[in-house]
Amino acid sequence: MTDELPSSLIADISFIGRDGGLVKQLAGFRKGHHTVPDAANAVTNGFLARIAEAELAARAERLFQDVRAQLGYKRRDAALAVAPGNAVLTARDFAVEITYALEAEAPERYAVTTTLRGLRNAELARTEAFSAVFAGKFTEIAFALRGGVRVEAVVDAIEALDGGGGLGVTYPSDCRECAITVEGVAARVRCTGSALELVFPRAGAPRELMDAFAEVRSAFRVSKDLAGLAG
Repeated sequence: MTDELPSSLIADISFIGRDGGLVKQLAGFRKGHHTVPDAANAVTNGFLARIAEAELAARAERLFQDVRAQLGYKRRDAALAVAPGNAVLTARDFAVEITYALEAEAPERYAVTTTLRGLRNAELARTEAFSAVFAGKFTEIAFALRGGVRVEAVVDAIEALDGGGGLGVTYPSDCRECAITVEGVAARVRCTGSALELVFPRAGAPRELMDAFAEVRSAFRVSKDLAGLAG
């Protein structure tokens, strides 16, 4: 990554998108023959992988072709591996994983998680071509923090501002994590100590999520104790 996302602070960055639907609406589900799962476990997720096989393969192939066409990659620049319930596109500058799984709390539904990781160049993520491939794909951006931070220290720094700087914070009694609000930023910011995560109300391309993170970093600089978290 470029110095836009400092390697001294950030160990890894991931963009995450989520969608899904009803199991019975998958093309591979045969009414009168198949039964909708009533629990999420290894067996029922194996069933999901079988009936979603064609949909997963088609989704992954579309992504492969979009990446190849938009980014001008040659055969050696990108490879696609499809397995039951999971597909991984390994490209020259990044990797994308697509996973199908039953929702634990509502096993009649399945969730599709698309994760882009290993992005080597922030400038690539800001190009029109990259945005064309991943437009409307991601609602979350997660930063693995090198060395981590103490959640209590983050909470104390924001509370010391006493409402100034446009920052607010909520947290459980054990301070295992905290939720940060940033004035002017629609995303919910979550700090777990090992990671900083932004969750957005609508899906966007990576550069849109990165722009919002830049606003968060700028807001953190109002406090010297938070400035280290902003990089």
